[in-house]
Amino acid sequence: MLNFINALPGAVSQGLIWGIMAMGVYITYKLLDIADLSVDGSFCTGAAAFVVLFTGGTNLWLAMLAAVLTGMAAGLATGLLHTFCGIPAILSGILTQLGLWSINLAIMGMKSTVAINITDTEMLDSLLVSLRFVQDVAKGDRPFYRHPIFVVGIVTAVVILFLYWFFGTELGCSLRATGSNPNMARAQGINTDFTKVLGLMLSNGMVALSGALLAQFNSASEINMGRGAIVIGLAAVIIGEVLFGKLFRNFALNLLAVSFGAIIYYVVIQAVLAMGLNPNYF
Repeated sequence: MLNFINALPGAVSQGLIWGIMAMGVYITYKLLDIADLSVDGSFCTGAAAFVVLFTGGTNLWLAMLAAVLTGMAAGLATGLLHTFCGIPAILSGILTQLGLWSINLAIMGMKSTVAINITDTEMLDSLLVSLRFVQDVAKGDRPFYRHPIFVVGIVTAVVILFLYWFFGTELGCSLRATGSNPNMARAQGINTDFTKVLGLMLSNGMVALSGALLAQFNSASEINMGRGAIVIGLAAVIIGEVLFGKLFRNFALNLLAVSFGAIIYYVVIQAVLAMGLNPNYF
């Protein structure tokens, strides 16, 4: 029990980070009605792009922006395979995911892992989040606002507010209409191919942002870090919908429920680990 309590802040922090990825999955799975499997690859793409640029001396915010853009490029590839080439959406995601394996390795210089040197105090201090910050805040070595829960919580709030605004615009409503009834959307003059591609780009951009944050938290980008991301994302969406679906009717609150679902998922995983069990059995 003591081990579980000590590990709880880190588990909640990771849950919040994965929650941003889960909101990206929510866009494709619930709004567009597309099972996008490319997120397993774009998650690592965002992490790899961030770590390589950041360790190379690029500004933190520019590196994170580049990570988001690379994720959007992955979503663009999936969208074009689906709409322009006529390949089914699920197969398009698989093809993009497989292709991203080689691309991610190339980004990381053909290395399976690229680490951030957190022994360098200046580099560590410039990070947005880090597992080290959890311990430092607990010891009083850093102010409370550097705690990953606080920082990622703010990032999550900003993402939710942006998505709430975007999906209230004409373009955002067109995207939602495409997922709800594509035939009716086309009858209303909506270019459904464009909205599908846009939705996939937005989703994978958020997934890549989550990957960049997790790379900071773990101080490294690893080639397999995105494996199973779609499972975690779908689990978070389902948990959030089951537990909070009847309470949260607003779109922004539905996104918040997805974030809560990711937190609950990671807290349960941490509890399983604390009991000495293998979470893969569950």
